[in-house]
Amino acid sequence: MSVKVLVSGASIAGPALAHWLHKHGAEVTVVERAPELRPGGQAVDARGVAKEVIRRMGLDAPVRAARTDTAGAHNVDVDGNVLETFSAEDDGGDGYISEIEILRGDLSQVLYDDTREVVEYVFGDRIAELVQAEDGVDVTFASGDRRRFDLVIGADGLHSALRAMVFGPHDKFVRHLGRVMAFYTVPNEFGLDRWLIDYQEPGTGRSAGLRPIQDATRAMAMFSFKADDLDVDYRDVAAQKKLLGERMAGLGWLSPQILTHLDDTPDFYLDQVAQVLMDRWSSGRVALLGDAAFSSSPLSGQGTSLALVGAYLLAGELAAAGWDAETGFSAYERKMRSFVEANQEIGRMHADSLDGAAPEMDEEALTDLVQRAINGVELPDYEENGS
Repeated sequence: MSVKVLVSGASIAGPALAHWLHKHGAEVTVVERAPELRPGGQAVDARGVAKEVIRRMGLDAPVRAARTDTAGAHNVDVDGNVLETFSAEDDGGDGYISEIEILRGDLSQVLYDDTREVVEYVFGDRIAELVQAEDGVDVTFASGDRRRFDLVIGADGLHSALRAMVFGPHDKFVRHLGRVMAFYTVPNEFGLDRWLIDYQEPGTGRSAGLRPIQDATRAMAMFSFKADDLDVDYRDVAAQKKLLGERMAGLGWLSPQILTHLDDTPDFYLDQVAQVLMDRWSSGRVALLGDAAFSSSPLSGQGTSLALVGAYLLAGELAAAGWDAETGFSAYERKMRSFVEANQEIGRMHADSLDGAAPEMDEEALTDLVQRAINGVELPDYEENGS
């Protein structure tokens, strides 16, 4: 009988893990509290070793077909004059603008389409209670359904309910970096054509930007502001929109025009920029993956890469350990820890730089850190036991 694994969360880490668990012969269920996949969201990147994971998944073509196809980025002043330019070809496609840049919702759709025929997806439900036993985990869902699984994996994001249920309250692990970011799509009435435009207001920490997406009639708006002591309710969208409007009042460049679409956008997202720091990502038969375990924040540019690489290693190490939880989880943590820490350091340094603090390391050390953050993890060739 195959091992039964429950995965909580159907964004990126969850479906990616489901892909590899199925390849290794597991019977996989993914539960997602939202009624359907969430569209849009911020643009996410795959760099370095994460591109190899996508290739091994056999998804290089569909992922590349869904890219934003951003040519590069212009940093501009309040009048729109270009101050600095970055190309998607910089650093072999692994630079500030990566060659594989895709909206979070579009990548989620690719991963879901890849697994939907071989993995059970349950939308509009969530884990309400779980009890670990020596030989399994008894799970009660909010719908009232009760089932037993061999393993449970939380891939339910920064605000992971499973992490709070098993490991402790959010404030024990979540570390805010003193910023808030918001994203939403707007009509492309700005003449945007394959180039991201970013405006940083001098001395305030406020920024606004526009990035191209596949639908050329629309664009992705981006805002960021400092907020050291702000406690955002990540589910109260109306309050979030009001907050953004208040904090962006008086911001120059194209900001007033972009903000006129705040109330009619279909895919608004706002949250604090935060990291998750944990000594362990597993407890008994339960483990965490992606932002739930080791959020590096959007400022690292590597959250998706961590999720994809982590999914590959977690499934592979569990299978290699004969699905023994303690052995598999421990090996996964050993292989991922340094990679995670490098990316979290990049995220913290980026946050500091937005506040005007220069990085406290020389150029050689910085180059080494960036390389560890992009390619600093080994991908074993695991034997696939599934169909």
